[in-house]
Amino acid sequence: MRDRAETPEILTRLRRPLRLTWWGMAAERAARAFWPLWSVLAATLAALMLGLQDMVPVEAVWTAGAVAALGALWALYRGLRQFRWPREVEALARLDATMPGRPIASVLDAQAVGATDAASAAVWRAHQARMAARAAEARAPRPNLSVARRDPFALRYVALLALAVALLFGSVLRIGSVADMAPGQAQALAGGPAWEGWVEPPGYTRLPSVYLNDIRPGELSVAEGSEVTLRLYGEVGELAVAESVSDRPVPEEPSAEPNQVFAVARDGRLAVEGPGGRTWEIALRPDSAPDVALAGEAEASAQGEMTLPFAASDDYGVVAGTGRLELDLAAVDRQYGLAAEPEARPAIEVPLPMPVSGDRADFEETLIEDFSKHPWSNLPVKVRLTVEDAAGQTGASEPQTLTLPGRRFFDPLAAAVAEQRRDLLWTRDNAGRVAQVLRAVSYLPEDVFRSETSYLRLRVILRRLETFTRHGLTETQRDEVAEALWDLAILLEEGDLGDALERLRRAQDRLAEAMRNGASDEEIAELMQELREATDDYLRELARRDMQEGEEGQQNQQAQQAPGMQMTQDDLQEMMDRIQELMEQGRMAEAQEALRQLQEMMENMRVTQGEGQPSPGQEAMEGLAETLREQQGLSDEAFRELQEQFDRGDRQGQQQGEGQQGQQQPGQPGQQGQPGQQGQPGQQPGQGQGGQQQAEPGEEGQGLGESLEERQRALRDELNRQRQGLPDPGSEAGEAGREALDRAEDAMEGAERALGEGDLAEAIDRQAEAMDALRDGIRNMGEDMAQEGQRNGQGEQGMAEGDPSEESRDPLGRSAGSGGQMGTEENLLQGEDVYRRARDLLEELRRRSGEAERPEVERDYLERLLERF
Repeated sequence: MRDRAETPEILTRLRRPLRLTWWGMAAERAARAFWPLWSVLAATLAALMLGLQDMVPVEAVWTAGAVAALGALWALYRGLRQFRWPREVEALARLDATMPGRPIASVLDAQAVGATDAASAAVWRAHQARMAARAAEARAPRPNLSVARRDPFALRYVALLALAVALLFGSVLRIGSVADMAPGQAQALAGGPAWEGWVEPPGYTRLPSVYLNDIRPGELSVAEGSEVTLRLYGEVGELAVAESVSDRPVPEEPSAEPNQVFAVARDGRLAVEGPGGRTWEIALRPDSAPDVALAGEAEASAQGEMTLPFAASDDYGVVAGTGRLELDLAAVDRQYGLAAEPEARPAIEVPLPMPVSGDRADFEETLIEDFSKHPWSNLPVKVRLTVEDAAGQTGASEPQTLTLPGRRFFDPLAAAVAEQRRDLLWTRDNAGRVAQVLRAVSYLPEDVFRSETSYLRLRVILRRLETFTRHGLTETQRDEVAEALWDLAILLEEGDLGDALERLRRAQDRLAEAMRNGASDEEIAELMQELREATDDYLRELARRDMQEGEEGQQNQQAQQAPGMQMTQDDLQEMMDRIQELMEQGRMAEAQEALRQLQEMMENMRVTQGEGQPSPGQEAMEGLAETLREQQGLSDEAFRELQEQFDRGDRQGQQQGEGQQGQQQPGQPGQQGQPGQQGQPGQQPGQGQGGQQQAEPGEEGQGLGESLEERQRALRDELNRQRQGLPDPGSEAGEAGREALDRAEDAMEGAERALGEGDLAEAIDRQAEAMDALRDGIRNMGEDMAQEGQRNGQGEQGMAEGDPSEESRDPLGRSAGSGGQMGTEENLLQGEDVYRRARDLLEELRRRSGEAERPEVERDYLERLLERF
């Protein structure tokens, strides 16, 4: 190796990384050699800072001290034996090993062979030059201070953890107490007494404890409810405590008890009198009562759910709250059913929501509750919010009068039923008036009821109410009738319609009523969404029905349909958006006119289809629609029979004496004419509507229930046959449609079983489930067939062939195209600026796909378009 004296420039350039490497090696060896020493020292220091020496006998303290001293001496001896100071050559080798090729050793080496050969010498010099350049980039390696192999039980971490706990919860001043335990110090302790004191705030304040020995004399602020603990050591009487901050009687002389505990109740003076004593002026920080107030107006969602924002605060945090709502009788408009004195009802009390996480000292939350079914719904109430803190203090808001939000009914008949329900719950004295109003409302059912089922339900409720009223209306009976009236109002409002045009008209009527009554933005948004969905269903139903028409009917429709009645999807969407915008701006007259125009357009719209036979899937869909209508009719007949049973029960009850008046009331099982006995052998149920019409020859002695059971069985068999003709599902909508039809068949089977047992009420419920499932199945299967047509690039089946100029159009005025496709690409984006037009179309697609109020089917279609282009 070359002499170092010959290459001082290399070592000079490596001085800094070499020195860092040398220090790192020294740190590694020190850590491995002395970790037991600093572990023993850390554990001993932690025990002293935590004051463990004050909790055990003196003998134990000195024994532990001796063990700790011996352990420290052993660890020091072991470390000195194992520690070896690193040499510079070792540091140089460590640094050289971090670089490839060991360039430092190469630079320090001398050429051993071929030194006299000029070529060989030149190669050697070039090699050393490269190694010197590489050595100049040397970086000191990171020292490896891990001693895990030498400390497999991690004792060093145990000692560090104990020291960290002592630093957080202990005190350095406690270390000095060990000196008092030295031999000969007992007399010194008697001559020089000592004391300790703590102030512990209440736990809910989350404030730390105060060690009085660390606090200098002067003013000291403490939280209300804090507890003071004082301990006096030494001869009794040399130290005493004088205080005026607690509720304890003030003694004539300071108390010299060794242990004293008391709570801070007021401002005052606290003093430890005697050698080494101190005095503090205590300033009490009172715990303020919490505050709460309403943070905004109460609002109602489209379904009547109330949202009431409020704000609460407390110096240490609110733990609970209650909202109390009482009827403001003075602000009620006392007319009609509200003119009578109301029955006493308890105030509404609901818990206030608290933040799940975060600080409860100052927060805002929203109370969300649904009071739509409460008698005070949409009536003025007084609202008062109350909150409580951990100390048991309460704070209340100022009472405010507001209208209790609840569901609003926009169908006039539904609103009338809901109003009579409220009057009945207002007081049972209104029962006669409610029955009279309901009879007046249902006097001409064909003018106000859209469904015979709804009318029959109202009549059943009315008869039950009148029967209960004659025999004394109880609270339970009143609540039962009120619940039935609420269900009827929901049915009248939302409808249970299978016909798409009727559903569209219902949506338009509800929207028109909302315009007249001043609906909220949320209600407007919900009604507009309902109108959009009803419009989509109507267009699909219109297209399905018109597919059945022949060539002659098609030509007649083309002659009748004016070009002005055609409109695009954009026109229809813009018109609905315009109606919603006018309503939100309060321009109700213009919105009503626009809605009227839309209604005329939709009812006058036609779909023109070509010749040809419908596909098997379309035939099955038509059969499902017919099955739905037949199921609706069968349910109506069952309801009429149930109503007739109630009528017979009323007539029989009127013919009996006063002692037997209550025996034939509707709803009591085991009596003649009740649903539970329908269809039993030997029973003569009377002539219900359709009862004799449906009876087969030779079945005169059988009741109507058996005939309905047979018809329900036949209808279920027909549904099973139609399911076999449906095409295989090609999407999630198809799978959902088949599952819905399975549910419909199960519900029909349940209705059939209930009819066989004579339980008409249960049969009607199962029939309603079957109709709901059928509607879901028809809707999903229609979407599946439409998606299948889009995937195959085909439009409606049987499009008319001929001149492209005579193409038929769909309800939105779109050309059906040639070859059965819904539209062609002819004349698409032709002009001077086709690229700008394409960009505008893409931007419009993105804008519409981001509008959440659009139907989900439309947004899915737009997203597929964006993915494609």
